[in-house]
Amino acid sequence: MITIVDYNTGNIKSVTNAFSRLGAEFRLTSNPIEIMTADKLFLPGVGEMATAMDKLRERGLIEAIKSRSTPTLGVCLGMQLMCEYSEEGNANGMGIFDNKVLHIKGDDRLKVPHVGWNSIYNLKSGLFEGVEEDDFVYYVHSYSANINENTIATTDYPLPFSGALNRANFYGCQFHPEKSGVLGAKILYNFLKL
Repeated sequence: MITIVDYNTGNIKSVTNAFSRLGAEFRLTSNPIEIMTADKLFLPGVGEMATAMDKLRERGLIEAIKSRSTPTLGVCLGMQLMCEYSEEGNANGMGIFDNKVLHIKGDDRLKVPHVGWNSIYNLKSGLFEGVEEDDFVYYVHSYSANINENTIATTDYPLPFSGALNRANFYGCQFHPEKSGVLGAKILYNFLKL
């Protein structure tokens, strides 16, 4: 069963719909014990970094998430929350990934926020089994994590950034697999198999 962290922010409906389409059992919770003991944990997120960290802190969920030893996947803001620091709100994250989340510098051709389909490449994880280099996923974000040893997928907009991260049992996707059609469903299915 998948445990989805409910901390009053995020894209819960689209996430639960995506897991339902896969036939996966899931529960929503903000209970720290259920989060620590979940077989698989999913951390959604749409919103602002500092506010989201405050909501996790108020519910006593930060240590519950950090203490996990089974597969955990954060998506969009959920991934950024697991990073060290974000320029958004000048906020410290959980520090699971030692990445910094920086504001995207757009240009005359590429607007911020980055909204729409973009390719991922340099794929380095079982999370991407059956996914081809340069396949397209769906993004909605204004901030992105730098590239380092945790990077398991890269996207360019206009500069390269971490499309996905991995460290031990923790995974993160800046893109939204739940909004990325058949390819996103495959990525979520791969997470279920981890």
